[in-house]
Amino acid sequence: MRRHGRREKHTSNDSANSATVLLSSDALAQLDQLNRKADEDMKKKARKEEIKQQKKEKKKKKYIFESGFAGDSEKEREKGWESSGDIQRKKRREKDRENEKKRLVSGAYLEEGRSPELRTRGGGRRRTEKYHGGGGGGGGDDYYFSDGYDYEEEGSAGNGCFQNWSKRKKIIVVVGVCLLLLAIIIAVAIIVSKKNGGGGKHPDGPVTTGPSHSELDGISPDSVPPDAKGTHLDPFSWYDTADFNVTYTDETVGGLPIMGLNSTWDDSAQANEKVPALDKPFPYGKQPIRGVNLGGWLSMEPFITPSFFQRYSARDNVVDEYTLTKRLGNAGKPTLEKHYATFVNEQSFKEIRDAGFDHVRIPYGYWVVTTYDGDPYFAKMGWRYLLRAIEYCRKFGLRVNLDLHGVPGSQNGWNHSGRQGEIKWLNGDDGAKWGQRALDLHDQLSKFFAQPRYKNVIALYGLANEPMMLKLDIEPVLDWTTKAADIVGGNGMKQKIVFGDGFLKLSKWSSILQNTGHDLIIDTHQYTIFNADLIKLTHKKKLEFVCDSWVDLITKSSTKGSGVGVGSRWTGTMDKNPIGGDPVLTPSCPSGKQCSCDAANADPSQYSDSYKKWLRLYAEAQISAFEKGWGWFYWTWDSESAAQWSWKKGMAAGILPAKAYEPEFKCGDDIPDFGDLPENY
Repeated sequence: MRRHGRREKHTSNDSANSATVLLSSDALAQLDQLNRKADEDMKKKARKEEIKQQKKEKKKKKYIFESGFAGDSEKEREKGWESSGDIQRKKRREKDRENEKKRLVSGAYLEEGRSPELRTRGGGRRRTEKYHGGGGGGGGDDYYFSDGYDYEEEGSAGNGCFQNWSKRKKIIVVVGVCLLLLAIIIAVAIIVSKKNGGGGKHPDGPVTTGPSHSELDGISPDSVPPDAKGTHLDPFSWYDTADFNVTYTDETVGGLPIMGLNSTWDDSAQANEKVPALDKPFPYGKQPIRGVNLGGWLSMEPFITPSFFQRYSARDNVVDEYTLTKRLGNAGKPTLEKHYATFVNEQSFKEIRDAGFDHVRIPYGYWVVTTYDGDPYFAKMGWRYLLRAIEYCRKFGLRVNLDLHGVPGSQNGWNHSGRQGEIKWLNGDDGAKWGQRALDLHDQLSKFFAQPRYKNVIALYGLANEPMMLKLDIEPVLDWTTKAADIVGGNGMKQKIVFGDGFLKLSKWSSILQNTGHDLIIDTHQYTIFNADLIKLTHKKKLEFVCDSWVDLITKSSTKGSGVGVGSRWTGTMDKNPIGGDPVLTPSCPSGKQCSCDAANADPSQYSDSYKKWLRLYAEAQISAFEKGWGWFYWTWDSESAAQWSWKKGMAAGILPAKAYEPEFKCGDDIPDFGDLPENY
C-alpha cells in the first residue's frame, strides 16, 4: 500500500494556458481577463469539490462493512461539514456517539468479539480503519486511517460510482450479494459435510454425520422417558445404532445397563477348523491361544491413533485419553463416540477371524463403566460398544479376554491407563480409596458378566493390566489381587482370572498366590523394544534369544511405542523412560552411532526383501516360543500408521503370516542368511 497526503488541486493543461499564437495587446488584455475569470471559477469549483469530498470522508463510519449507511438518510448525507473548528469538534463528538450506537462489523470484531478499532500487532501506532467498497472502474478497495493519511491499495480507481447510487439501489445490491453468498455457503457446507462424513483425522469438532440409524425405523422417540433423553439409554442420541436392540429399557444387572442387547444368542460359531466351537470346551494348556488385542480403542494410546494427539503442541500436554477428553470439552462426546463406533466394528472381527485368530483381548478403561469427581470422561458411553464387540466375537466364534486396562487412580501411571503421571491406585495417602473403587468396579462387572449369555464367549477375565509393582509395595497388590479374585468368583464367574506379573521376574511367582481356590493365569508382557540390553543383539542373536528364552517380543525402533515426545532406546534419545528406570542416552543398536529408526519407520512398501524376511521370522519365532506355553496375544490388531505394531498392516505388508496358525518358521528350524541387511535397523 502506498501512503500519500491530501490530493493536489487539479491544474489545467489546455491550449489556452500554453498558446503560441501572436495576439494584439487588446486581445491579450481581454484574453487575460477571461483567463482570470475562468481560473477563479475553476478554483472555486475545485474548492467546492474538495470540501464535498472531505464531508463524505468525515461522514464515513469507523471500520464498517454493512448494507446502506446504517440509519443515515439521504438528507443527512447531503448536509455540509462546517469549517469552524469548534463546530467540527462538536460534530465529531456527535458522530462518535452515533457510530458507537451503530452495528459495527470487522474481521477482528467477528473473530474475537473485541472493539472494531484496529490495533497493529507488535505495538505500533493505533489506527482506526474505515472500509468502503471500490466501484466505478474496479481497481481495489481504499482504506482510510485516523492518523490523517489515506492508505490506498495500489491500482485503486476510487469509489465514486458506489457513492452516487441511491439508497434503494444500494440496499437491493447488498441484499442480492448476501443471498448469493448464502447460496454459496450452503452449497459448500453440504459438500464439506459429505466429504467428512466417513471420519476425518482432525477430530476436534462435533460429529454431524454418521450411520443411517435404520434400526430406529418404527421406534417412537416418545418411547424414551423424558429423564432418559440424551443419556446413554437414549438410542436417538447414539452415533451408531447398528446391531443394537434400540427398544428402550432401564433394566440393569450389577447396576450396569443391558440397553442395546438382544434377548437371544447363539454360541455354535467356530473361529476356524483348528479350534472348537464356542459351545465346546477349549483345551487350555494343551492347545495354544492365538489371540490379538484391540489396543487404542476403548483405552486410547497416542502411538496407535496419533491423529487425535499430533495436532496439539507439547505445551498443550495432550498425552492420554484424560487430557484429550478434557481438551476436547463439549466436542469430546461426539468425537470419541465416533471413534468407538468406527475404529473397531463388525468388519474388524470378521477380518480377525479370517486371519486365523481364535481369541480377542479387549482392553477398556474404568470410565466405560463409571467416573469420579473431576473426571472429564463420558461415563458409560463406551459400554454399549464393549457389549456389541462381545456379540461380534460370538458371531465369528472368537473367545474374549476382558482386560481392565485403566484402573481407577491408574495402576502404572502410563498413558494407556487413561491418565499419565502419578500412580494413585494402592499408593499414597488415598491409595486404599482407589483400591476399593477398583474392587467395587469388579463387583459390578463380574455380576454383569456372570450372566449365562457370557459363559461361553468370555473365556478370560483380567483384573488389572500391567500393575507397576517395581514402584508399588508388593504386599498390598497381592492382597488386592486376592480380594478381587474372591469377588469375581463369588459373583458366579467361572472364567479364568488373569493377573499381571507386575514386571517382576517370573521365578518370583512360583510361590506367590498359590492355593487361592481360583483358576488364576499370570499375564507377562515381553518387548525387546523396552530392553536396552536385548536390542543390542544382532538379527541372528535376537532370533536365537527368542527361541532359547521363549520371549514374546517384536523389535521396533520407534518413538511410536513410547508415547509423546519420549525418544527411543535404539538411537539413545530417550530422555524420559516411560516404564521407569534411567534415561537411555547412548545408542543401543549393534552398530552404535549408525543407529537409525528411519528405515524401520518407513512405509512397509519401502522395506527391502531381506528386512521383510527378518521381521517375519522374528515374529514367527516369538509365536513358536509362546505356543510352548498357553499361547499369545499380539499387540495390536490395527493402528493408524505404525505397521510393526499392527497385525492387519503387517500381514498386508508380508511381515506377518496370513494365518496366525500357519507360520512358516518354528524354533529349531535353520536360521537363514539375511543377505546385506545392515544391523543398524
